[in-house]
Amino acid sequence: MRRYIIKRGVLLIPVIMGVVTFVFLLIHLIPGDPVDMMLGETAQQADREMLRTRLGLNDPIHLQYYKFIKGIVRGDLGDSIHYNRPVLEIIIDRFPATLELTLGAIVIAILISIPVGIIAAARQYSIFDNSSMLLALLGISMPNFWLGPLLIIVFSIKLGWLPVSGMGGLTYLILPSVTLGTSMAAILSRMTRSSLLEVIRKDYITTARAKGLSELVIMVKHALTNALLPIVTIIGLQFGALLSGSIITEMIFSWPGIGRLTIQAIITRDYPLVQGCVLFIALCYVMVNLLTDLLYVFIDPRIRLSE
Repeated sequence: MRRYIIKRGVLLIPVIMGVVTFVFLLIHLIPGDPVDMMLGETAQQADREMLRTRLGLNDPIHLQYYKFIKGIVRGDLGDSIHYNRPVLEIIIDRFPATLELTLGAIVIAILISIPVGIIAAARQYSIFDNSSMLLALLGISMPNFWLGPLLIIVFSIKLGWLPVSGMGGLTYLILPSVTLGTSMAAILSRMTRSSLLEVIRKDYITTARAKGLSELVIMVKHALTNALLPIVTIIGLQFGALLSGSIITEMIFSWPGIGRLTIQAIITRDYPLVQGCVLFIALCYVMVNLLTDLLYVFIDPRIRLSE
């Protein structure tokens, strides 16, 4: 396993370099000037040039890229132009909020999808099965930028049960978690159902029924245990996607996470912060996928990772 992790780590280098290079070029090619954001368009030309020199924006593009890569190798992502603080420090401050939102969305998705998937598989083609899969299709189709404001209108403005936005106690986490976890719950419920339908046709399930075991024990203890691999795969992929795809949800609910930080950095043309946020998100996505692969071994001992 150690050799496998080292091998994946080596393969990670060109992926991260590609992401870093693409983001670096993109953020420098789009219109806009961070100096204008900081000083305003009415600032004196001498002040503008002095600030550009201090920030290194007058350097050739290849020299800026070299300095950025050199900083990454040293573990230094540079200083934020807008906040005037180290980029890594800002990201570390914001990451717990994004992680909390992501975990909340996953918990909601699992609590909804696993029971629904089990019941739908146990009662295939029943009214519950057809209606739940229809609702799952609707859940996949609903975008966050539509569902989030809808939940705010109903539960915050009309009913007054939950706060509109911000970060605080558990009540502040409910609406953004539901918004972010709905599509994942829809995908996961369909995957749980299809995986269980493949497993319950196996001979050992027939043997368990012949022994007189209850249907609940058969579905949970025997069928679900052997159908976990594709379900864990979806959870792992969706976890990485939620970490990187929570931007819209964080903006809707004013959630102080990395997604909202990324949008603010783009608006202010904060080059180092945008590059740092994207790099951090890419690393999180890849690391979650690696941990998912390693988890396969513990779920099914028959699996051996390729050396």
